[in-house]
Amino acid sequence: MSILAGFEEKLSIIPQKYKEQDEKELIAIVERVKKNLGDRLFILGHHYQKDEVIQFADVTGDSLALSRVASEQTKADYIVFCGVHFMAETADILTSPHQQVILPDMQAGCSMADMANLQQTEIAWSYLTEKFGNTIVPLTYVNSTAEIKSFVGENDGATLTSSNASKIVQWALGKKERILFLPDQHLGRNTAYELDISLEEMAVWDPIQEKLEYEGDYEDIKIILWKGHCSVHQNFTVKNIEALRTTHSDINILVHPECCYEVVQASDYAGSTSFIIDKINEAEKGSKWAIGTEMNLVKRLIDNNPDKQIMSLNPYMCPCLTMNRIDLPHLAWALESIEDNKPINIIKVPEEVQNGALAAIGRML
Repeated sequence: MSILAGFEEKLSIIPQKYKEQDEKELIAIVERVKKNLGDRLFILGHHYQKDEVIQFADVTGDSLALSRVASEQTKADYIVFCGVHFMAETADILTSPHQQVILPDMQAGCSMADMANLQQTEIAWSYLTEKFGNTIVPLTYVNSTAEIKSFVGENDGATLTSSNASKIVQWALGKKERILFLPDQHLGRNTAYELDISLEEMAVWDPIQEKLEYEGDYEDIKIILWKGHCSVHQNFTVKNIEALRTTHSDINILVHPECCYEVVQASDYAGSTSFIIDKINEAEKGSKWAIGTEMNLVKRLIDNNPDKQIMSLNPYMCPCLTMNRIDLPHLAWALESIEDNKPINIIKVPEEVQNGALAAIGRML
């Protein structure tokens, strides 16, 4: 076998025929397999997915919520996760050993999760514990790899979501003096500031330069933020807000806390994806909203709320590119491979990694 052939086999490159089939043919495949497999198949759809995919989801939601739903599907032999790699890993960790979690496209990753790998984290931990001793609790956003979750769990830390970040940060500071917050610096900074921790009490760990960015007395540090970010939410700016307030004086600015500190402070509301959805659904008729989050979700909120004026905070924003690797051809391919008893793109987290990750998730829950 050639090097290229081996590489393609490992990545499970989608056969050309699925790219050439039209929408009706692909829909027919998905509907047929869903009907034939019945309860043996369960499809999870993340909020950021395209409509062409989300229409077939048995349940939609955020990453951790979807994984928890998956763990309740005891009749399902196959969990097809229409999301990104770290989400499918979490689903595999929480589901039973006999169940197989499938990611329709193995190249559907997350740039934020990729900004913290195990080797980088071990280097950071060695430096920080030598500097600060046994005074640090590691926390990781669920938008991280299984290996990072496991590392955090093995070091008495916990995972967190954008919905419960404040509670978990408070819990951690009740245990020790400091927190190492992985991998999104913006969620960490916004959460800590909301809890009355000043910016002067926050440092940043740069995993590329392998150094702590901080000016002041190290003893004052309470939060050590990993220098990572979401490539989508970082594209919303204060200039976007100022421009909209100039042309729409009565507009409400609603953003995700993965946006930078300056954007969150300049907004009217900030919260998790679920918070954003609920806020729009409960808003008064005729109210105006500019939303700072992923474009597929914004478009869906616009379509589902015709009685309100809704727009993206950044008019030039595009959808999450890695999430959008999951499309109708990949979904049809994944389902037909199951039907043929040759499932592709199975996500399997090693048992030793699962144990640490379960500890971290368990502390959060």
